[in-house]
Amino acid sequence: MFQLMRRGRRSFASTLALSVSALSVLALSALASPVLAAGKTISAVMHSDLRILDPIFTSAYIARDHGYMVYDTLIATDSNFKIQPQMADWKISDDKLTYTFTLRDGLKWHDGTPVTAEDCVASLKRWAAVDSMGQQMMLFTASIEATDPKTITLKLKEPYALVLESIGKPSSRVAFMMPKRLAETPVDKQIPEQIGSGPFKFVQNEFQPGVKSVYVKNTDYVPRNEPASWTAGGKVVKVDRVEWITMPDAQTALNALQSGDIDFMEIPAIEMLPTIEADKELKLEILNKFGFQTGARMNFLHPPFDNVKVRRAALLAVNQKDVLDALIGNPKYYKTCAAIFICDTPFATEIGGETLAKGGDMAAAKKALAESGYDGTPVVLMAPGDVLTLKAQPIVVAQQLREAGFKVDLQATDWQTVVSRRASQKPPKEGGWNMFITNWVSADVSNPISNIAVGGLGKKGGWFGWAEDAKVEQLKDAFVRAASAEDQKKIATEIQQEAYDQVLYMPLGQYQSPSAWRKSLSGVIDGPATPVFWNIDKSE
Repeated sequence: MFQLMRRGRRSFASTLALSVSALSVLALSALASPVLAAGKTISAVMHSDLRILDPIFTSAYIARDHGYMVYDTLIATDSNFKIQPQMADWKISDDKLTYTFTLRDGLKWHDGTPVTAEDCVASLKRWAAVDSMGQQMMLFTASIEATDPKTITLKLKEPYALVLESIGKPSSRVAFMMPKRLAETPVDKQIPEQIGSGPFKFVQNEFQPGVKSVYVKNTDYVPRNEPASWTAGGKVVKVDRVEWITMPDAQTALNALQSGDIDFMEIPAIEMLPTIEADKELKLEILNKFGFQTGARMNFLHPPFDNVKVRRAALLAVNQKDVLDALIGNPKYYKTCAAIFICDTPFATEIGGETLAKGGDMAAAKKALAESGYDGTPVVLMAPGDVLTLKAQPIVVAQQLREAGFKVDLQATDWQTVVSRRASQKPPKEGGWNMFITNWVSADVSNPISNIAVGGLGKKGGWFGWAEDAKVEQLKDAFVRAASAEDQKKIATEIQQEAYDQVLYMPLGQYQSPSAWRKSLSGVIDGPATPVFWNIDKSE
């Protein structure tokens, strides 16, 4: 029997190795395309394969990254955290109730038609229907209208201080502008075309999910005059073509980077960093200085996590350090942190999450689970194996839950399947799920309004998992109305306490991921929504 098991393991390992090899050969063959001979081309291996192309339909970062290639925004955030004009300038009325955005000249969609205010109004409405900051803004909004072809007028019912910060926020979901005919697509369906007004055009006929995504310079794009800064300023494209090559095997990607077959690698494995640092042809740098938070989300619609007592038992079982050791390994690049709104920020507090950062409490977890009424219902935990920064967490959390007494069905998949499947509200037996793990750009979750994991809207606009919590929504409303930073801090602490009490979300710690690129590239921009590919030049 043990011999059969060993042979089975060898057979599986051999199959996996052949699969990885085949994917790598396919990816490398894509690099060899004769089309690459024309003009300057940047070849990049991103953190994930791209399959869902609608950056409003999903909050996945690879869709956001795709969005920045194809689409543009009305306003944007620079490296000083200041909102700057992008597609439009704005004025605010003296009573703070009317925001007037005026489109700049020369804006065209990729199909050659002019950008109009009606397009932008439809885009804002679609974005605001699903984004947490957009949803909150709309509670204060009386109307958004196109008052002439170049003017968008937003009128508030009462003053709301986060209008610009909401529309100009740099990361998921981003208020990308698209033609009205696309923006009128229901939010539960993906847009049928990739037509934006951004600095690159998407090459649909070369798109091969699992192999490559291709973008070419938009020669009609007119950049702003200001220097590029985070997602603001002049988006000057200095190359002719960008290819995102899918290489699920990190070692293959590193070999391709060292040989010059690719130019950029978004997330090398931590154990590879000494090799990269020793290579004189490569540069290693942390582009997102704020780093990431990784965390687990439960499904509140179906057993066993529709029971708050079961959720609390799971929370007690989780140990951040074990997760981070498996994910990153090197303490130089990670931090245990129970602050839902990120450590070392104005709203940081440990309240409610003490066991997470201090190693869990397995004895208490076992006791709580035994007293919860848990009946052995398997926890379907999705485990993507193709994204370096998402592979380890599900395995570690599954083991921690099992030790506490849960039955866990760890289902191997890829990240894009997780991104699609997590939108399903069906029971796990019908293709649904009980838990998934994701990563956030820290800047995305550093306050109660931008952090969609602490929402309580349920099925009416809530984030995947569909937690329903009237108290947390009332506290969020109080937060945006708070008269002082001190009051906001107090309310944010109450929100975190409620989030932990109901286990709306389980932070699994914070980390940083350096990127690597060949020194033939120059002008790589840092920021919380990186990488972006404007401003980058390539020497031959």
